[in-house]
Amino acid sequence: MPVSLRVNGKAVTADVPPETLLVEFIREHLRLTGTHVGCDTAQCGACTVLVGGRATKACNVLVAQLHGAEVTTIEGLAAPDGTMHPMQAAFKECHGLQCGFCTPGMVMTSVDLVQNHPHGSEREVRELLDGNFCRCTGYQNIVRAVQKGAQDMGL
Repeated sequence: MPVSLRVNGKAVTADVPPETLLVEFIREHLRLTGTHVGCDTAQCGACTVLVGGRATKACNVLVAQLHGAEVTTIEGLAAPDGTMHPMQAAFKECHGLQCGFCTPGMVMTSVDLVQNHPHGSEREVRELLDGNFCRCTGYQNIVRAVQKGAQDMGL
């Protein structure tokens, strides 16, 4: 099945089996491995990318459903010169990661989260991160990173 979409600002066209998941397409066809596969059931959030600016769990959508869509992965979040996106920088500065497995999905979810809730309280941020699991941090520094990222994004 032919599919055409934009991934990280670049046009991509491929012929894939109709059952190809977005996460498979990103990792295996495009070799963008920052999007992680955690649970395969849309529960953990490790595979979260932005589709049309909205956080989307890539293990739960077929790439064929996204014909013509704009997809941003963690690799496409930084500026072309390599400067980290403010949310990425906030996660680094606030130590919002430990093992790093959940971090790409957590960052992508956070970018969407703050677009819709730019001044979220600690409690609100915790609630809005529901569906993105971190088994290492206890979330305290992640919440700080999300709030700092929103501030640094000028929201």
